[in-house]
Amino acid sequence: MDRVFIEGMSFFARHGVLPAERETGQRFLVDVVLCLDFAAAGKADDLEHTVDYLAVYKEVERVVCGRSYRLLESLAEAVAEALLKAFTVKEVGVRIKKPGAPLPGSFDSVGVEITRKKG
Repeated sequence: MDRVFIEGMSFFARHGVLPAERETGQRFLVDVVLCLDFAAAGKADDLEHTVDYLAVYKEVERVVCGRSYRLLESLAEAVAEALLKAFTVKEVGVRIKKPGAPLPGSFDSVGVEITRKKG
């Protein structure tokens, strides 16, 4: 299976279990992978046969910056569902990182990663 990926998308949003996280907001990092067959796109050199990166970015932004979710798991499900619905792909992978999670100590980020298939 061929893959299109966008890594390191950064969005300011208001997700979290704690009320302060939803009030103040913070940065979320999102990576997505969309699986499809590139053969037609490769032969035709035509965007109509693949997925448009800009359209993918805008769909992820719409979901992440839209409503507030308490859990990263719920946010990841919403992103995956939106991508599967909006694009002719067979499978999507979504990774969401939360660098500013309210944890004691030093860490780079916490996050979730899911893979979902169409149908």
